[in-house]
Amino acid sequence: MVAESPTRFVIVGNGVAGTTAAEHIRKNSPGAEITLVAGEPYPLYNRVALPIFLKGRVPEKNVMMRTIDIHQQRNIDLRLETWVTGLCLDERTVVTAEGQELPFDRLLIATGGTPRVLDAPGAYLHGVYQFQTLDDTKALVQRCEESRSAVALGGSYIGYELAEAFSHRGLQTSWIMRGDRFLRRLLDHDGGQVVDALARDRGVEVVYNDWVSSIDSDNGVPKSVTTREGHTCPADMVGYGIGLRYYTELAEQAGLEVRKSIITDEHLQTAVPDVYAAGDVAEFHDVTLDANNQVGTWDNGASHGRLVAQNMLGKSLTFTEVPTYVTTMFGSRLSVLGLTPESHPELEREVQVNLTTRKYRALFFYRGRLVGAVIIGILKGRRKLEECIKGRQPIEGDRRALFDLLGSIEEPEPALEE
Repeated sequence: MVAESPTRFVIVGNGVAGTTAAEHIRKNSPGAEITLVAGEPYPLYNRVALPIFLKGRVPEKNVMMRTIDIHQQRNIDLRLETWVTGLCLDERTVVTAEGQELPFDRLLIATGGTPRVLDAPGAYLHGVYQFQTLDDTKALVQRCEESRSAVALGGSYIGYELAEAFSHRGLQTSWIMRGDRFLRRLLDHDGGQVVDALARDRGVEVVYNDWVSSIDSDNGVPKSVTTREGHTCPADMVGYGIGLRYYTELAEQAGLEVRKSIITDEHLQTAVPDVYAAGDVAEFHDVTLDANNQVGTWDNGASHGRLVAQNMLGKSLTFTEVPTYVTTMFGSRLSVLGLTPESHPELEREVQVNLTTRKYRALFFYRGRLVGAVIIGILKGRRKLEECIKGRQPIEGDRRALFDLLGSIEEPEPALEE
């Protein structure tokens, strides 16, 4: 009797979702064939640590999380700098740009996305950078060491991380955004006021309701940014983050359902059996909302990787984790938990704010249940909030009493090390 071949797993994308899935498949299936395809030249590195690396607080080696040797020891076939050009779902093969065909029994698409490109005169000057990859960060670090002034463009997380890093390095920093506040789809006016105060405490000039008209140059490098409203900001360098375009082309070509990202059920499986998606590129059925959801955080990617590995091995687990995002915030801290109006504007909001202590709390509710929160300031009571969100029980009585879990909003907190 001939023994059956080990199940063949192909994972496209070696970010935290893809690498976590590969390692959990290996842990639970020692005989499986696992191929991990990566477009970048590096094994997994910590994208959450890139802002800290940009500030100069940690060396590059502290950003790296895996090595080629580790993958070899775990018998994971890692293919670096390999681009997938086609998925043949009927034949169950993945086709690479080199013409290789990788057969699979189960496929995971965890390709993430690529930053949108700035469309403005001067956007391609040496000294203008996106901030997504390790190579982007190394180029930014080198330029910071040669600069005295910098401009950060974008009113979301990437724009903020750039502004904070430039300020931390002592550069004269301007931060320009289209909206009237940071994270305008998440924070209300009060939350925007707190972030504005924290930024100005650190000497950052914040320009709202405006956008870049041109990046002006001197001998081929930036010297200033001119805005549409006629504002001029000195800039030896410019960093920008204006959103992601998710890598869905392969899925679309293969006939998978795609909207903003790849559509999956609550098990992270697409409508095609044995084909899954995870991480940023997955728009999964969220049982909390009973609707589709897409979350682009490191924590969510890791959680997806762990769960999808089990489901690719034959289980049928439902994704119920509470997504989180935590970062420094100009000497304070920003924490985002669960669902927010950024992706679900119909959520109800309860707010506490104290501009003097630079604290802000918002709790988000859906059909009487707590589903998310955003906190500016040191987060206390996180576990209790997460338990309340996971419990999916209606909040009885005064729901503002939940703020008591977070401590006093009146007491100032010591500045955190950025």
